[in-house]
Amino acid sequence: MIPELLSLDDLPRQNASQVKNKWGEVVRQVRQTGSVAITNHSAVEMVLLDAATYQQLTSDLEAIKAREQSILDDLAGRFDARLAVLQEPGARQRATALFESRGKLARPPKAGASF
Repeated sequence: MIPELLSLDDLPRQNASQVKNKWGEVVRQVRQTGSVAITNHSAVEMVLLDAATYQQLTSDLEAIKAREQSILDDLAGRFDARLAVLQEPGARQRATALFESRGKLARPPKAGASF
């Protein structure tokens, strides 16, 4: 599983010049914290991750995509099954009869003590 990732505002920061001039220090910081925000004029432009975290993120993303596709496939199957019922012979007549009944019941409902 992915190590706990900090929000963008909580990441340690290095400006672009520090990254350029002190690469070794930045690498040590990434190894200690997992990621470092790279800034340019005080605005975060990118986040530097260690390779293991990046690989775990991409693996987790693929698992999420597969799970979503499975859910979509299930929903499509259920939709197709319901559509098949509507395309059966006599479906139109059953639907018309349902709409024509306008909520009328074949017999009165049972309620109260006599139920």
